[in-house]
Amino acid sequence: MLKEFPTSPAPGESERRWFIGDDLELIVWLAADGAITGFQLCYRHADAEHALTWTSEHGFHHDRVDDGERSPEKNQTPVLVADGAVDAPALQARFTRSSAAIDSAIREFVLQKLRLLE
Repeated sequence: MLKEFPTSPAPGESERRWFIGDDLELIVWLAADGAITGFQLCYRHADAEHALTWTSEHGFHHDRVDDGERSPEKNQTPVLVADGAVDAPALQARFTRSSAAIDSAIREFVLQKLRLLE
């Protein structure tokens, strides 16, 4: 189940809400009036972490997280790299199961956007 993790915005950043679960993580960005301006849904699939990002400005973007750990002699910063199509029905089902306890407006907003990918 996703549970909210308290956050504080850095100076100059918009407010965000962060939800963490066993197999999903959701970050939601909010405008000053409380409107959702974007979200990032992170999940594991096929032994890799992925991130599905939606913003009102750019729409959807699906990435794989490259952890930068190819060499034991270097500790590099993880980066997002393009990863093609997302299995939308499977991700929607996982989110539905994991999000029952979060803010219903956020839950419905994310589900509405995930349905657009089907």
